[in-house]
Amino acid sequence: MMQHNISHLSPELLVDLPCRIGEGPLWHPEEKKIYWTDIPNARICRCLEDGSLFEQFDTGDEVGGFTFQEDSSLLLFMSRGAVRCWRDGEFVGTVLEEVADEKDSRFNDVIADPAGRVYCGTMSSPNHGGRFYRLELDGSLTLLRENMQTPNGMGFSPDQKYFYQNDSRACATYRFRYHHKNGELSDREIIFATAHTSDKGRPDGLTVDSEGCIWTGRWDGWRIARHTPDGEVISEIEFPVKKVPSLAIAGADWRTGFCSTAGGDQRGPGEGELAGSLFRCRPMPAPGMPEHRSKVKVW
Repeated sequence: MMQHNISHLSPELLVDLPCRIGEGPLWHPEEKKIYWTDIPNARICRCLEDGSLFEQFDTGDEVGGFTFQEDSSLLLFMSRGAVRCWRDGEFVGTVLEEVADEKDSRFNDVIADPAGRVYCGTMSSPNHGGRFYRLELDGSLTLLRENMQTPNGMGFSPDQKYFYQNDSRACATYRFRYHHKNGELSDREIIFATAHTSDKGRPDGLTVDSEGCIWTGRWDGWRIARHTPDGEVISEIEFPVKKVPSLAIAGADWRTGFCSTAGGDQRGPGEGELAGSLFRCRPMPAPGMPEHRSKVKVW
């Protein structure tokens, strides 16, 4: 049963770090660590679920999103369409050196599907809108959609019938039919939209809990929100930070919300004194679900 009242939850500071854009937290089950990226500062961060053993690694270029491969390495989606394999601070292989149409852009949020393919969005630039791709198992890219504004967080329903995606600058959450056999997405519909001027922010990152509820991080909204599978907002958790781009529900018991934030280069009353830090909320009203592993061929 969906729990609507989460007033007992409040964010707890986990790692005080002034990330400019802290994004894409993912739980590594084997290492029992949470990973996230600080995009403009070109670094990958990780720590244990209590915030200890914090480490950060320079990646040399912006990482918009990442997945875990079957062998537990990270597949990093970077600037200019580059996709590289990384482990413990070192690059260990490459899928794509660059994408010709993305030389003036970078990848943003990404997610692996049950078959190991990866859905990946790219940022808009002065020359083109954002694009949405599917990275196939052989390393080729299939263009799914053009002229998006800011393709962002993605997730699957527990029964894998539906795929969700945010477009942040469009202030909308979409739902698609997901076709496991070929990875096709169909029947796109808007299930949530908010005004560009809303003080509750724009939907950014996204995760789905085991009850099928959709959680969205809110850029400029000082909060995260829980939605029904049809998009209705049923509860919110307020933060002391204005920009809360993304979250994951994971940890040893899968009941901890790890929330990355942004604005660390502008700490103060406008963004929050702890802007850029990693927070946690627990216990979440429903467990999270393990992320699918990518199975993309690496050279």
